[in-house]
Amino acid sequence: MQKKTTQEKHTQIANYTMNYIYNYIDTDINIDKLANKFEISRVYFQNIFKNQIGKNIYEAIKDIRLYKASNLLLTNKSSTIKQIANMCGYSSQTSFIRAFRLRFNQTPKEWRNGGHKNYSNNILKDIDINFDEIKNLDKSEPKIVKLNPMKIYYLRNKGYSKESLKKTWQKIQAWIYTNNITNYKELAFYHDNPVITPANDCVYVAAVFVEDKIDLSNTNLPHFKISGGLYASFEISGVHGDILRLLQWVYQDWLPKSGFETTTNPAHTVLRQNHYTHSSGRFEATLYLPIQYV
Repeated sequence: MQKKTTQEKHTQIANYTMNYIYNYIDTDINIDKLANKFEISRVYFQNIFKNQIGKNIYEAIKDIRLYKASNLLLTNKSSTIKQIANMCGYSSQTSFIRAFRLRFNQTPKEWRNGGHKNYSNNILKDIDINFDEIKNLDKSEPKIVKLNPMKIYYLRNKGYSKESLKKTWQKIQAWIYTNNITNYKELAFYHDNPVITPANDCVYVAAVFVEDKIDLSNTNLPHFKISGGLYASFEISGVHGDILRLLQWVYQDWLPKSGFETTTNPAHTVLRQNHYTHSSGRFEATLYLPIQYV
């Protein structure tokens, strides 16, 4: 029992830390402050994180900064390279350019001017989704909406493998039944653009927003609050892979022409019918893309 309790605690520490990094990627993330929150030493904290996530915390922060920046360079056309560097936590444009070149073998300017295409083509070879089928999607104009903050309970999944996502959603479903939850929304969060982030590094979050007031203080499922704000909403239905294809079009086609820019917050869907748990294998959903007017 003690081993299980310790494992759950370590998982919660890693989950909280990853959410903290995503939410505060534009700041100077203080490792000592994070360790102090859990009343453990810096070294012990770093060991827990590496054992849970598979990489040390500095590597995780760097990866998230660079993949966020690589996406913003393509979507936020009116933002300068320096502004994007600052949005992703780099205080120096020079250090950002150096780190970017080491990761992508090109400068941010070269990436923005079309250099991302060859990199993207290599990425798509390793994912089991045909992005050429994007032309078949319904690409209607979105609605601009304002969402309220939500407290969600979630499980994190690494990658977009159909089988692994199905297992993750089955666990979420079991949690819902165990806690006798009847009024809820199922949400999926996409922290990465699958066209420019290797499939195995993409982070997918399967989540539940509980609409009734229920005491869940003893649950072992982690939770966090997503901020409200301005979103573009797109209606979509289909099968596994269609949401990622829509994301590709939204990020690379619709957004640069829209007059809006995105933020470092993740896009997410609200699933009215979940293709990973429904017998038909099809979904009905609304995709919400965080935007800001420029």
